[in-house]
Amino acid sequence: MTESTPAPAAAPAPSVIATPAGTEIAPPSAPFTVAVIGGTGPQGKGLGYRFARVGHTVVFGSRSAEKGQAVADEVAARLAGVEGAGAVSGAANAEAAAQADVVLLAVPWDGHDELVASLPLAGKVVVSCVNPLGFDKRGAYGLVVDAGEGSAAERAQALAPEAVVVGAFHNVSAVSLWEDGLLDEDVLVVGDSVAAKQVAIELVEGVNGRRGIDAGKLRLARQLEPWTAVLISINRKYKIHSSIRITGFDH
Repeated sequence: MTESTPAPAAAPAPSVIATPAGTEIAPPSAPFTVAVIGGTGPQGKGLGYRFARVGHTVVFGSRSAEKGQAVADEVAARLAGVEGAGAVSGAANAEAAAQADVVLLAVPWDGHDELVASLPLAGKVVVSCVNPLGFDKRGAYGLVVDAGEGSAAERAQALAPEAVVVGAFHNVSAVSLWEDGLLDEDVLVVGDSVAAKQVAIELVEGVNGRRGIDAGKLRLARQLEPWTAVLISINRKYKIHSSIRITGFDH
């Protein structure tokens, strides 16, 4: 008989979260105000919809406030009649980030550094789901970041040292996020701050109905980000929306 481990439980709330720059952040309290940077893309829109559905306030960021608001209107229509849903709105990226206590980066790798550097991220928990991928006639593949010694999440942290960056939601299908029902998959969360990871772990509940899994330090984003290319390859071959499940937990 196989023994199972209890599902991940909430960690005690810390009084402060330390940043790499040596500053301190007051931990945000749920429900969160989440800025989705890249909120007009399928991944950002789907995650923002899921967050708002369980009561978080969501600001959809885009290069123009008008595009962000258009997505917010689409999500609001989808949420009509959902009891306890959070408010949704749209704004330009920098304005969206300024309004939030949690910022989700759901942007393309191309132009990532310039955009992240332009955002007011100091004092915030930042969740990166950016996947540096390339595509050629053989399919998707992971790009090498900083000669193999970095990742999109680590690059974001270097660009925003007064924020705390964690990686999560890398391997979640954008198509599945926009469908009804909870996703039957696990979300792995990586980061150097246990307290900041707890924020992302709590956000995961709106996606799959259970808490995210603390998968280790931020540098492990180097493995999580390119793994998305493997899932894309599986999806293309078998015409499915594949995902990740971690066995051994008593879900």
